[in-house]
Amino acid sequence: MRLRTIDRGTELLQRVVDVRQDEVRALLLSGLYFFCLLSGYYIIRPMREQMGVAGGVRNLPWLYTATMVAMLLVHPPFAGLVSRLTRTRFIPLVYRFFIVNILIFFTLFLTLGDAQLLWVGRVFYVWTSVFNLFVISVFWAFMVDVFTTGQGKRLFGFIGLGGTLGGITGAFVTATFAERVGPVYLLLVSALLLELAVHIVRQLSGRPRVSSAAPSTTQTQTPHIVGGNAFGGIAHVIRSPYLLGICAYMLLFTLGSTVLYFIQADIADRTFQDRGAMTAFFAKIDLAVNTLTLATQAFLTGRVIKALGVALTLAILPTLTIVGFLSLGMVPMIGAFVVFQVFRRSGEYSLARPARELLYTVVSREDKYKAKHFIDTFVYRGGDQVGAWGYAAMTAVGLTITGTAFAAAPLAAVWLVVSVWLGRKQERMAPGAEKMAEA
Repeated sequence: MRLRTIDRGTELLQRVVDVRQDEVRALLLSGLYFFCLLSGYYIIRPMREQMGVAGGVRNLPWLYTATMVAMLLVHPPFAGLVSRLTRTRFIPLVYRFFIVNILIFFTLFLTLGDAQLLWVGRVFYVWTSVFNLFVISVFWAFMVDVFTTGQGKRLFGFIGLGGTLGGITGAFVTATFAERVGPVYLLLVSALLLELAVHIVRQLSGRPRVSSAAPSTTQTQTPHIVGGNAFGGIAHVIRSPYLLGICAYMLLFTLGSTVLYFIQADIADRTFQDRGAMTAFFAKIDLAVNTLTLATQAFLTGRVIKALGVALTLAILPTLTIVGFLSLGMVPMIGAFVVFQVFRRSGEYSLARPARELLYTVVSREDKYKAKHFIDTFVYRGGDQVGAWGYAAMTAVGLTITGTAFAAAPLAAVWLVVSVWLGRKQERMAPGAEKMAEA
C-alpha cells in the first residue's frame, strides 16, 4: 500500500515536472532546502528594509558601500574553506556562522536603547545583504555541482518553486506577526530554518548522481575537496571571457534592481510614518512577488527553458526591464512602480535565475564554488554600488523618477545583448561539459 502511494505521488509529480524516478528524492530535498533558506530570509528581509529607511534614504549609498567592502572581506575566508574542506563540512560551517550572527542580533535588539539601535540597525542592514547573497550563492553552487545541465533545464524551475513557497511563507509570517509580536522575535524562526537546511545538505551530499545521458545508470557521489587557493576564483574570472561576461550580466542586472530599490525607498519614506506599517507594506510586496512567481515555476519554467533555450530565456527579463522603465518614465506613479517591481522580481525568480544558474553548469567544479561566489557576492554588490551612487548623482542634478527611469532603459538594452551572448555561449559549451560529467 505504501509503495503504491509513493508511485502515485511520483506520477502526480511527473505531470508537473519532467522528473525521473531516481531523481524524485533529490528534487524534493532540494526544493525543501531552498524553502528553508528563502523562508528564513523573507522573515527578516522586511526588517532590513525598514531599518534602511529609518537610517535615512540619503545614507543608503553608504550602506551599499559598506556591504561591498564586507563582501570583499568575507570572500577569501570562504574560498579558503572551499579549498580545504568537503562541501558537507564547509556548507554547514557557513550556515551555522550566520545562525550565531542571528542570535547575536536578537540579543542586541532586545537589550539596547534607541540611540544604539540606530547603528545596530545599519549593521544589520549590511549583514542581511551579505547573508542573503552568501546563503543563496552557496545553495546554487551546490545545485550546479550535483545536477547536470540537462537535469538543470528540467528541474531547476521546480526547485525554485520550493524557494518561492519559502518566500511566501516567510513574507506571510512577517506580514501577519510583525505588528502583533514584533519582528525581533521572528529572528529565532529564521535561525531554526537555517539549521534545518544544514541537515538537508548532508542528506543530499550522499545521493546517487544520475547521468542525464544514461538515466538507468547511477554514480555514487563522494564529496571531494575542491582544492586550489583562496584567490583562485578571482584569477579565473579575470582570465575567462565567459566568466567576465557573467560579471557584466550581473552588474547590469543589479544596477537596474538598485535603481528600482531606491525609488521604492523614496516612495515608502514619503508615504508611511509608522514603522510597523512600513514593514508590513514591504512584506506585502514580497508576498505579491512570490505568489505571482509560484504558478510560473510550477507549470512554465522548465517548459520555457526547454523550448526557448538558455539564450532566449535569459533575454526575457532584460526585455521586460526595458518596457518597465519606459512605462515608469511615462507614468511615474506608485501604481506603475508596484506593477513593474512585482513583475520584474517575479521574472527574476521564476525564469532569469534558473537560466542564469545554468551558465555555471559548464564550468569547472572550482569555478562553481569560488568564481561563482565571487560573482554572486562582490560583483553583485559592485553593481549595487554603481546603481546607488548613480541614483544619488541623478537625484543631485535634479532628475525625478521620470528622468531616472528613462536613463536606466538604455542600460537594460545593453544587458539584453549580453544575456543573449552568454546564453548562446553556454549552449555551445554544454555538450562538452556533459561528456566530462559522465566521465
